[in-house]
Amino acid sequence: MPNTNPELTIAVIASGIDEEYQQSILRGIHRYAAQHNVNIAHFIAFGGILANPKYDQGEYNIYELPNFELFDGAILLTNTFSGELAEEVLYPRIRAAGIPAVSIDRELGDLYYIGIRNANAMEQITRHMIEKHGVRRLNYISGPDTNTESIERFEAFSKVLQEYDIPLEPERVYHGTFRAKDGRRAIEHFLKSELEFPEAIVCANDAMAISAVLTLEENGIRCPENILVSGFDNIIHARNFAPALTTVERPLTQSGALACELICRHLIGEQLPRVTELNAVPIFSESCGCKPADTEDITVYKKHSYQTLESTQRDISRNNQMSCSLVECDSFEEYIGALKSFVLKTKCEEFYLCLNDNWHTKQIQQEGGYTGQLPVDSYIIHGYSGRMLMPLAYYDGKFHRESSFVSKEILPRLRTDSGKPRNMYFVPLHFRERCLGYFVIVNSDFPMASALFHSWSINISNTLENFRKILCLDEIVHELDKLYAIDSLTGIYNRNGFKRCAQELFDTCIAEHRTVMVMFVDMDGLKHINDSFGHKSGDHAIRSIAAVLQEACSHGEIACRFGGDEFFIFGADYSEEKAVALRDKILRNLEICNRNSGRPYQLSVSLGACITVPPQDSTIFQLITVADHRMYEEKKKKNPSKYLKQQPATPIQTADT
Repeated sequence: MPNTNPELTIAVIASGIDEEYQQSILRGIHRYAAQHNVNIAHFIAFGGILANPKYDQGEYNIYELPNFELFDGAILLTNTFSGELAEEVLYPRIRAAGIPAVSIDRELGDLYYIGIRNANAMEQITRHMIEKHGVRRLNYISGPDTNTESIERFEAFSKVLQEYDIPLEPERVYHGTFRAKDGRRAIEHFLKSELEFPEAIVCANDAMAISAVLTLEENGIRCPENILVSGFDNIIHARNFAPALTTVERPLTQSGALACELICRHLIGEQLPRVTELNAVPIFSESCGCKPADTEDITVYKKHSYQTLESTQRDISRNNQMSCSLVECDSFEEYIGALKSFVLKTKCEEFYLCLNDNWHTKQIQQEGGYTGQLPVDSYIIHGYSGRMLMPLAYYDGKFHRESSFVSKEILPRLRTDSGKPRNMYFVPLHFRERCLGYFVIVNSDFPMASALFHSWSINISNTLENFRKILCLDEIVHELDKLYAIDSLTGIYNRNGFKRCAQELFDTCIAEHRTVMVMFVDMDGLKHINDSFGHKSGDHAIRSIAAVLQEACSHGEIACRFGGDEFFIFGADYSEEKAVALRDKILRNLEICNRNSGRPYQLSVSLGACITVPPQDSTIFQLITVADHRMYEEKKKKNPSKYLKQQPATPIQTADT
């Protein structure tokens, strides 16, 4: 065995690590990695489980995450996800990174390939049924039609039937997906068929075979007394099922260890064959009526079953507690605090929560000024945001809150001197196709030991989505409040906003006998601008006036668009001198605006102000009426023939003038 660099980190791409096929291969990878100080970073999905394409899209998005330039090699359990993902998403990026990679059970481009010869073992199983047990009516439960292993097994089955001149009627073949549910559906399909019921059913894997046997028994058909059944893979449940399955032993653990070894040997410069094929071996057991081969000690199996049951019950309870606890949190800080306790229960050495920097937001579309538009969804479906947030990190026995990082880094602590190999699991967080981010759990048995690890990750995704919706609702409420209080054209207060903002200060001034100032500002010549240059120019003119007023209000004054071309300003503790200074600043800013605008018209306003200590029962709008009269007096004094040209303003008047 080569002496490998302890800093080597290999990416492993797989889907559905809760199944025995994947776990058998991963155990081989882990065994070799532990012996040779190699870190393993798993990118895992649980696709094809919920029969929901949008959910699957959210799961498989995790394969967009690995930046293969950060890894020394890659291992693909290519049979566990679609060929399109392998060929279109993963292969080009692996090749571009220039790292050695191994594809297990399905050839992929020019990558190293480790295969298992399925055909010979399937032929032996099929011949055994015909020659040893004399059956002539055989049905077949297949895996996916696009899966190379599934195709190879079916072709071997068909070849043997052809050798014995046994017709293969299409209705005797059920096309499944390698899932247990396909065994039940296949039997239901065969029971409805008008063809004579089969004497034997050959299945492309054990999971479908076990489900088929159980469904047959539910319908009064016993195996092997009434029908013979075979599987493929020799999983633990096949070995310890009643009846024990006739099946095929595949060297899956060996293939995983060999994949890891190939990469390590490649990295030290060894020349290696691109293709390695291992042999599968048929095992003839009770389900075809043969005496079982070496069965496991029933005591060991009982202990394993009890431990599995106890572990599952504990995990169900933990998941229920987690769901209830996280969904009851009132703030994100409280949510993170609650999540910490459940992270610790996984007995992991490290944990990282990585979220898209826009995971909780909606996008406000704006053009020009404030448009008054409500937020719209702008979520990520493919890949991840440019920067990732890390609101929770656990390592060195402590929780940390890390800063954001560039998503191409994948994980800031991807390579760290921990003193021993690390098994990292990168798991997607999403709601349907909406990508929220991912989490990373390091050196924990939980991902592979618990059948409920997937449910645990769904819990985090769903509770994050609940929080996202709450935060988005808060954002929508905030925007609705703007619609109520902010003028959509200019972005300054409307009447509602003005009253809400100014009323408290106005009441305080009444109580404390302080002066207030209300200035009424009316734009001159808006009709002329609209008629001569169009309403877009008129809107631009109104926005320009609002900007001039807002810029002039630099000492706590409140500006408002009253409606149309009318504005007013409210300020506390005002004297006539301050009001004159404000008026002069507005007119000066307006002059600068006209000089720099490049517009074919000049902006002009008329102003009137009321300064007073408001009486006990007065209202702001009563003072506005007084200021309006003062403004109107100024407007009347202007020469109509020079309406767009700024005229000298009248003196500011107090309420007592």
